[in-house]
Amino acid sequence: MRKLLAEAIGTFWLVLGGCGSAVIAAGLPDVGIGYLGVSLAFGLTVLSMAVAIGHISGCHLNPAVTAGLAASGRFPAKDVLGYVVAQCLGGLAGAGVLYMIARGAPGFSMDGGFASNGYGEHSPGGYSLAACFIAEFVLTAFFLFVIHGATDKQSGTTIAPIAIGLCLTLIHLISIQVTNTSVNPARSLATAFFVGGWAAQQLWLFWVAPILGGIVGSLLYKCVDDAEE
Repeated sequence: MRKLLAEAIGTFWLVLGGCGSAVIAAGLPDVGIGYLGVSLAFGLTVLSMAVAIGHISGCHLNPAVTAGLAASGRFPAKDVLGYVVAQCLGGLAGAGVLYMIARGAPGFSMDGGFASNGYGEHSPGGYSLAACFIAEFVLTAFFLFVIHGATDKQSGTTIAPIAIGLCLTLIHLISIQVTNTSVNPARSLATAFFVGGWAAQQLWLFWVAPILGGIVGSLLYKCVDDAEE
């Protein structure tokens, strides 16, 4: 229960901090923190929580991370479901608080998407379903590859939170214009729940692609590591 509570709180913070920066502070098209600021916000949520709860739960905050770590043998398969449920509940709570804050502004509307992920006409740049699937798959795979390497005992885990946080920042810099960046099914579920409609209909991609990518990235690192041994 201690670990599950930590995962729920951490994912709450990721959604509130990351999606909150997009909904409240991005300022697009007016002057605001922009895509760079939103990218940093997501990276900082992971970095700060990795330090705060990494020693308790491992700070997954993401079903794709949990699935990937389980696939590579770094996490017990029997604990996957509990972690995923905790992450989803924490993400939904974070999106709920964000909604209560955001709707306090005059003229607030869900028409802007509430930082939800999408493809086709709902992609910020109009990218196709295939392009969005590839982006989510490949970027999540590399995210898990970095997580495995950064937390490997041989690499010295002191700077792991920085490496992982900056990796997530880079991922957002690459793909906000493509999918609004998910690489995290719990984060996608959280905002889609409040938007409904198209966001709920397209949610499948932001579960399937990140989880498959996370598993492949984890197994790729395991292959590289085993080959070296």
